[in-house]
Amino acid sequence: MHLTFETTDNPDPKDERFIETHLSAFNDADVGASGKRQLSVFVRDGTGTVAAGISGYTAWGWLYVQRLWVSESLRGQRMAGRMLEQAEREAIARGCHGAFIDTFNPSAAKAYLRQGYHPFGALDDFPAGRSRIFLQKRLGEGSGRR
Repeated sequence: MHLTFETTDNPDPKDERFIETHLSAFNDADVGASGKRQLSVFVRDGTGTVAAGISGYTAWGWLYVQRLWVSESLRGQRMAGRMLEQAEREAIARGCHGAFIDTFNPSAAKAYLRQGYHPFGALDDFPAGRSRIFLQKRLGEGSGRR
């Protein structure tokens, strides 16, 4: 069999879906169905424009917050914490027992620590001069903020 390798920064979405579908099928057979579901929280201004938001998913009993953004005008008002609380409530309703998030922003890390997240790992120089910090939190009874 002749094989070729293709490296690209512009993959065909169909190929990306192919990999995701086959990896999910493999993982489901290996450890059971993930029950993966998207989870987003949006904060909108009076015109309906997104002013802050969370994008992530729940799977295998965990909430993964992939992206969290707050507009400049809303920073310093506990908006990240309030959105995380919303996402965590929904994750608990979905049967999740934990949540995790990562950041290389020191201010964001402090906000997550205030919400009861605890570091469990870091990658130094990701990006250069910073550390990418990975944090987790137990959800449900007794997991409140410190």
